[in-house]
Amino acid sequence: MILVKPMQVRHLDAVHAIERVCFATPWSRESLLRELTTNEHAHYLAAFLHRPFAEPLLVGYAGMWRIGDEGHITNLAVLEAHRKRGIASKILHSLAELAEHLGITALTLEVRVGNTAAQSLYAKHGFETHGRRKGYYADTGEDAFIMWKTV
Repeated sequence: MILVKPMQVRHLDAVHAIERVCFATPWSRESLLRELTTNEHAHYLAAFLHRPFAEPLLVGYAGMWRIGDEGHITNLAVLEAHRKRGIASKILHSLAELAEHLGITALTLEVRVGNTAAQSLYAKHGFETHGRRKGYYADTGEDAFIMWKTV
């Protein structure tokens, strides 16, 4: 069973480990800590796999900045060993519910042009491509699609 709940500072080491293996240019632990402790516009969720007779395992997370009545999704990651089980969908659904609770009317994000799996996930959840940012990713110079969804 997967449970999605607000990320806490005590989850940072696990989240940073996910960040390092999922992204070519991962955020630092310090950046994630600042998001949780000083960025009043940041909202982060963590996904836990509940296992019999064991502690829950943090397998994914997502973050969003509230900017006026819009939410900008900053990160969404699931450990590779736990992908294709609906975890990213559950996180994204929970993020949309949180956005609605916060009075956010639209969600936006950037996604690598080459990341068709993520684009499919977002499209499945109602996101549409509405632009392209040339050379958006500093590590490779890859473009990003800008995707939007009305909440």
